[in-house]
Amino acid sequence: MKRYTLIALVLFSALVLDACKSEYEALLSGNDTNAKYEAAFDYYNKGKYNRAAQLFESLSVMTSGTARDDTVQYYWAMSNYRYKDYYTAQANFESFVNKFPRSPFTENARYLLLDCMYRGTLRYELDQTPTYKCITAISEYIIDYPDNEHMEECRAALDELNDRLERKAFENARLYYTMEYYDAASIALRNVLKDNAENRYREEILYLIAMTSYKYADMSVPEKQEERFLVFRDDYLNFIAEYPESAHRKELDTLFNRVRDI
Repeated sequence: MKRYTLIALVLFSALVLDACKSEYEALLSGNDTNAKYEAAFDYYNKGKYNRAAQLFESLSVMTSGTARDDTVQYYWAMSNYRYKDYYTAQANFESFVNKFPRSPFTENARYLLLDCMYRGTLRYELDQTPTYKCITAISEYIIDYPDNEHMEECRAALDELNDRLERKAFENARLYYTMEYYDAASIALRNVLKDNAENRYREEILYLIAMTSYKYADMSVPEKQEERFLVFRDDYLNFIAEYPESAHRKELDTLFNRVRDI
């Protein structure tokens, strides 16, 4: 008896699910704008964001150019965002802010677009094109909405993204040092500071510039060593002038004392 009861329950559940599925599919493929509109919000409010997104996408064609246009487009983006499909949501929000610059939803849409862009940025070792685009978008958002409620999050994101770019520049230059291409390392490290004197890795960069100068001179033929150790002495003096208490000071002092009379 229990076995038959279980089978009956399974069959009944399957029938209910099939009926619900058929109802949804009929709604999705139908032309009743009002019914579809109400159902889309019903699914959205119940947290069924994937279904809501499909309905809003279908509605976007039916309501284009009407009073509901921006609402449908915005909630289509929101449904994908809530569903954590950030790639599609980014495209939705980008289209929305371009099409509806004066909608009451635009400010929030722009912020959520930033959030999607931020999620699409990559580790410093990888391509940083998305990072540059995100920094530009956040900066423009702050200018356009100086009193926005997300200012703290925006500034934190900018700080992290800029750190990523600065670290990539530093690590790329340091790679030459690691590979013992000291002449190339010196040029690359100096260029990092030329491009951004306030790089947050400045102390480490100046230290490596001094170390690079020393090692390049030390490996040189005797007739060129004196001139190249003079470069090291200049780099050493620049470093200790800025960072007299640095943890690298002792090591550099030792090297400087070794060649000061050359």
